[in-house]
Amino acid sequence: MLIHVGDERNGTIDRYLAAALSVVAGALNAVGFLIARSFTANMTGNVSAFADEVARGSWRSSLGFLLLLVLFIGGASLAAGLITFGEQRGIRSIYAITIAAEGVIVLALGFILSTSASVSNMLLVCVLSTVMGLQNAVTSLISRSRVRTTHVSGMATDIGIGLAALIKPGGSPDTALPKLGLHTLTLSAFAVGGVGGALLYGFIGTWVFALAGGSLLAVALPEIMRAGRAPRKD
Repeated sequence: MLIHVGDERNGTIDRYLAAALSVVAGALNAVGFLIARSFTANMTGNVSAFADEVARGSWRSSLGFLLLLVLFIGGASLAAGLITFGEQRGIRSIYAITIAAEGVIVLALGFILSTSASVSNMLLVCVLSTVMGLQNAVTSLISRSRVRTTHVSGMATDIGIGLAALIKPGGSPDTALPKLGLHTLTLSAFAVGGVGGALLYGFIGTWVFALAGGSLLAVALPEIMRAGRAPRKD
């Protein structure tokens, strides 16, 4: 799931990746909104909110939305840099290591939030925006952009394109259906994660972040061990 890259991957591997990580992304996005009233995976909304605040002359508020965008981009750049570094050195587990790093950050965030009453909402959404960018970059790079776990508007667009391809005269359902299934699964998993995250937050509070971080580690650590046992490519 986090070892094979690009054309080495098949539809089954991509579906497992999409389901596992989109659920976590949806949960983090939903809980971040419940706590801080900010969607940390929704960069389209944040850019729109930034523009609206600028038009109103609310410069201080606009900078907050701009910061979330910058941090999302920064998280994506960090992931891409780590992956490039690892690939240049033949580290097959670099994608899994990057997801494990996300897991550690989210796990630490959960412990801090659950044991301290002084953590600001701004710090929370800044951390979440960074890890959302990081995760989206990892899934995009490893799948050659077939899987994008936080890009809901893009997934919805791809579903629409896939549906049109099914009814297109002379179209090939064999080509369209796998892509449509993947995008539908990704979007559905994000939504399920959002519902599950919101419900869990009602029961266990901010410990839901520790649970999400642990889930990411549960996905990444076995892949790191598998990569270590796999034969190296020449």
